[in-house]
Formats: sequence, structure tokens, C-alpha cells
Amino acid sequence: MKAEVLTLDAAPAGEIELDDAIFGLEPRADILHRVVRWQLAKRQAGTHKTKSRGEVSYSTKKIYRQKGTGGARHGDKGVTQFRHGGNAKGPVPRSHAHDLPKKVRKLGLKLALSAKAREGRIVVIESAELDEAKTRRVKGALDKLGLKRTLIVDGAAVQDNFARAARNIPDLDVMPSAGANVYDILRRDALVLTKAGVEALQERLK
Repeated sequence: MKAEVLTLDAAPAGEIELDDAIFGLEPRADILHRVVRWQLAKRQAGTHKTKSRGEVSYSTKKIYRQKGTGGARHGDKGVTQFRHGGNAKGPVPRSHAHDLPKKVRKLGLKLALSAKAREGRIVVIESAELDEAKTRRVKGALDKLGLKRTLIVDGAAVQDNFARAARNIPDLDVMPSAGANVYDILRRDALVLTKAGVEALQERLK
């Protein structure tokens, strides 16, 4: 399929060919769901922790005599039924990550790109480069292109001036093609690709 290429000022700058094997697939919600779950599970810190019986700081001396108090029989004060006592089966630090085949991950990225293309929410620009790092220059370009909640994917690297100018704009992510992923593509309304970004993605996913 062909896509129009625009400049940052929203002026026409030719056309580019988008590979149908990457941008023209039928989206599958099940694959996208699996990949997003895999990504988010890997991001979880897994640092949740509660103290067990052996970790709470209490004396293990019997708190009162066995009989004659009119209350239930107890040993030390660190038992689970007491406030501030140890937790019987609480969470422990662990990794939430699980395996997902590389072929499924690769297919998920293709399907995410295809979903944006099918919705008409992919914009191809000539380049993402600025002479100086001015935030209003990027904000003005997004307004001219009619974009909000946007992900911009460049080629092998993002120009430093552009990255610095874009980082103060809310709901705007900028990343190199190597960082393109299913979750970030789906969570933004629009996907902006530079010509270098398109070529890098097609090379990565071919």
C-alpha cells in the first residue's frame, strides 16, 4: 500500500510504499492481548513483601499462662491472628515475567501496525529533525498535522534536538525503531513514522 509523506509543516513530500505483510494484515485481538500481557508482566517490579512468622520482631515467650485467664490459649505474640503478627502466606519478591515465543511477539508488532493503518491513524513524515530544541516547534507541528496522544517512531536513533523538544509535551512519546512495541502503539491514538522509521521497521519485521 502507498502512504503520503508529509513534512513537519504538514506539506506534501511525496509517497512511500508500506509493506502489506506488515501494515496490511487482519488484526487479531487474541495475539495483541497476549503480547500486551507479556509486556506488562515483564514491567511489574515484583517487590511486594510481607513479614512471615519468622521475621516479625516479637519475643517468643508465652504471653500469659495457659489456663485461668478466661481467654483463648496463646503462645507468642507474633502469630497471624494478632495485629502486627506474621503473615501466613503473604507475597514474596518474585518475577512476574513469563515466556512468549519470538514469532508471536513479532506477529503482535505487525498486527499493531496493521491495526493503526486500518484505522487510518498512521502518519508518515519526512524526518523528525530540528535546528534547535524548541518545544513550541514540535507542538506547532502536531497541531498542523491534527495529532493528539501520539507516538513518534524514528529510525535507528532519535535526533537529540527533537527528543529534547518533545519531552515536555504531555501524551507524546518519541522512540527509535528498535523501541517500537505493541503496548505503546496501541495506547496512543496516532502513530507517526519517519521515512527512516518505516524502513527500519520493515527491515526488522521482514
